[in-house]
Amino acid sequence: MTFIMFLHIAMGTIAVLAGAGALFARKGSRVHRGIGNVFFISMMIMAGASIYLALVLPMAISILVGVFTIYLVATSWMAARRQDERVNPFHYVALVIALGVAAGGVFFGLEAQNSPDGLKDGLPAFPHYFFAGLALLAAAGDAVMIARRGISGKQRIARHLWRMCFAYFIAAGSLFTGPGASAFPKAIQDTGLLAAPEPIILIVMLFWLVRVLATKWYKEEPS
Repeated sequence: MTFIMFLHIAMGTIAVLAGAGALFARKGSRVHRGIGNVFFISMMIMAGASIYLALVLPMAISILVGVFTIYLVATSWMAARRQDERVNPFHYVALVIALGVAAGGVFFGLEAQNSPDGLKDGLPAFPHYFFAGLALLAAAGDAVMIARRGISGKQRIARHLWRMCFAYFIAAGSLFTGPGASAFPKAIQDTGLLAAPEPIILIVMLFWLVRVLATKWYKEEPS
């Protein structure tokens, strides 16, 4: 095992544990912020290592996912830093990155679709198109925020929530149902339990989005 691979696995494990803590810690508390910072740092290192490994293999979709993960974590962290998120050069760079991931997903998806075996690096077109669509959705959110010259209140919290949770979803998928699953004993793999964390994360994300956007929780307990 290379050092970069070890770093990727170690930081991914820390990120998954920290993400679970951040999900269930009291929102806005010192504990939540502290765990969130650990999650941010470990996710950035994990995704950076993932990009390096994907370039070495090569594995086009892993490059896209690594860049998209860094984008999600960075934009989510920025949204959580202050009560009113004002537009600055960072947001224009983030928009360009999201559009780049979307364009890359479409490009690699077309490569897979038009290849003799219908694959790109062993994967069909759909996963590439899937991440292209997600990146385009995120870019649309960036474009709206830039057009409004900033974001605040419930919309800012929702931006933080869905981006951080989806980055966590990607990390959990990599560990439990992706390459990291091979680290678990076969007996555990055969139970199907490793597939459980991903839908749980999405359910918790939806719960918090509804609570933030459709109730008075934010006014009662600002994050």
